[in-house]
Amino acid sequence: QVQLVESGGGLVQPGGSLRLSCAASGFTLDYYAIGWFRQAPGKEREGVSFISVSDGSTYYADSAKGRFTISRDNARNTVYLQMNSLKPEDTAVYYCATDHKNKILAGTPGYWGQGTQVTISS
Repeated sequence: QVQLVESGGGLVQPGGSLRLSCAASGFTLDYYAIGWFRQAPGKEREGVSFISVSDGSTYYADSAKGRFTISRDNARNTVYLQMNSLKPEDTAVYYCATDHKNKILAGTPGYWGQGTQVTISS
């Protein structure tokens, strides 16, 4: 059974940093991609970043480029999203999701975590 568990969300001031973790179980990361998505109140869900675990290729939304870094630890079956220089507009529930890369790119992965709240406010 595929399971994804996010952690690391919280409340930070603008300009601060957070590291989100997505611990995967029930499958091997090697053959899938893992993506981070977010959804703010009243807004559509958007893709933030993904990593293809097999070849390490990465993708970042324009809003994340230069501030966020996605990485993986295959031994721990965990993917991280390091978020720096956070802005109030980054406030959202962040979800990790997994599936084959093309489904992550399409925004239609089949497996989702429960989400973790990120709030950027002074």
